[in-house]
Amino acid sequence: MKNAWTVPGYAQVRELGSGGSGRVVLAVHEATGTPVAVKYLSDRLREDPAFVGEFRAEARLLGGLDTPYVVRLYEYVEAPGGAAIVMELVDGISLRALLKQAGQADPEAALVVLKGSLLGLAAAHRAGVVHRDYKPENVLVAPDGSSKLVDFGIAARHGTTPGVAGTPAYMAPEQWQGRPASPAADVYAATATFFECLTGRKPFAGENFAELAVQHVEAPVPETEAPEPVRPLIRRGLAKAPEQRPENAEAFVAELEGVALAAYGPDWEERGQRKLAALAALLPLLFPSAGAPASGTTAVATTTIASPSRWAPGRRGLIAGGVALVLGVLTALTYSAAGGEPGGASALNAFATSSASPGATGPSPAPGPSASASPSPSASPSPSLSPSASASPSTTASPSYPPVVTPTVTAPSTAAPTTAPPSPKPTVVVGAVSVSIRQTGTSLGQATVSVEAKGTAPVTVVLEWFTGDVEGRLGKADGAPDTLTYQPGAAAPLVKTHTFSGAGCYWGVRATTKPAAGNGSSTSQVFIRRCTIS
Repeated sequence: MKNAWTVPGYAQVRELGSGGSGRVVLAVHEATGTPVAVKYLSDRLREDPAFVGEFRAEARLLGGLDTPYVVRLYEYVEAPGGAAIVMELVDGISLRALLKQAGQADPEAALVVLKGSLLGLAAAHRAGVVHRDYKPENVLVAPDGSSKLVDFGIAARHGTTPGVAGTPAYMAPEQWQGRPASPAADVYAATATFFECLTGRKPFAGENFAELAVQHVEAPVPETEAPEPVRPLIRRGLAKAPEQRPENAEAFVAELEGVALAAYGPDWEERGQRKLAALAALLPLLFPSAGAPASGTTAVATTTIASPSRWAPGRRGLIAGGVALVLGVLTALTYSAAGGEPGGASALNAFATSSASPGATGPSPAPGPSASASPSPSASPSPSLSPSASASPSTTASPSYPPVVTPTVTAPSTAAPTTAPPSPKPTVVVGAVSVSIRQTGTSLGQATVSVEAKGTAPVTVVLEWFTGDVEGRLGKADGAPDTLTYQPGAAAPLVKTHTFSGAGCYWGVRATTKPAAGNGSSTSQVFIRRCTIS
């Protein structure tokens, strides 16, 4: 039975998609008439702390990204009756739907898709976030040929190892091995999708997870199947070792532009966008602006947790018989989706939504302040090897709302803004913190703290002081920690003086923030003048 709770201040128009983990609806902000997409978490999964955490994390990640290439978050609401993400909408269809219809795309059109996706991923990478599940289902193409990246349901912080996750056909070798999340894995997935746009097929295939894993880890990059001018991009982006790929999406964009300019001239992007728009025009009934009811579902992706050591067989182990690899892969990666096969191991369910494909008839949304601000779900789910499908609606032409998010439990706001949906409580995303220390007196040290943060809520900074005799080791705590407050946008760094009482030759300080910074914490040491080493 569907959850009757709705976000106050929004009138529901129609459902875009529903399934095991929730539903996505088209709604209208009552005060302004602005159409939005609202993603509701199901009652069953709302009782699962892991799913609620993933849902809340997706809102937090979206709230920290401010780019036209990623769906924008307006509001996150968590109340006794339910939890929901209110998002930007786009009148567009998924890249998967386009490829299903057209088979493949012209190289210039494929380059436009790749560039748009890389720009969205670059914004995430700058925020310290790795998408981990880039695929055609997560790219929406608008009628004008522009594109937008959606669904950060299983994204992770750069360098973390939250478990094996992703869609097998687009997973980098290191993901199969359970290694830490890296922007280079997103580059790999984007290149695999680029290859599919060019050729009409995925770069690697297998009858089961084990065969697919071997292909991704061992098989040569099939660059010769792509048009010759873009083969350098295929070769670089699908390199087996992450250090052989561009280190992040921003670096890959620079390489892409150089290759595209040399091969297709200065007008390649304009032509490519027109060609992409022409492909999209072949599927008019799939655009949500057609007012059709959705027939998609919301899938439940299950990511099995396995020890990284079981994911790192050597070359010899991969080739010799494959038995150990088969057992390792099937133990460490299984899935259960709407209509899919259930996995059999201890697992952590990760929230992901599938596409919502409109049908033939249905009510149209109320007009918003922008003529083209209407919803767009992503298209049909991935083939059976995909452990997660996705569909987050978004928009191409919408009012300029600030990317805000409430990552913790809040009461919904019903205040009516004049030009945008209601803003929740002030929020903040901390990108990085750095600290330095210097001696200012016989026993006095001064720490200077810089914080990179986006949002309006204050950031709490905690300074811990240390004395020691070894460079590079903070040593023993010296006195009580100090708590400071940083207001995002402030030009001046935070400065704090501390009186040291320890006898060590090195004074140290460690700075941490709440909310946690993308780089975790920062430390600094200084060798004091009064210290004599015999």
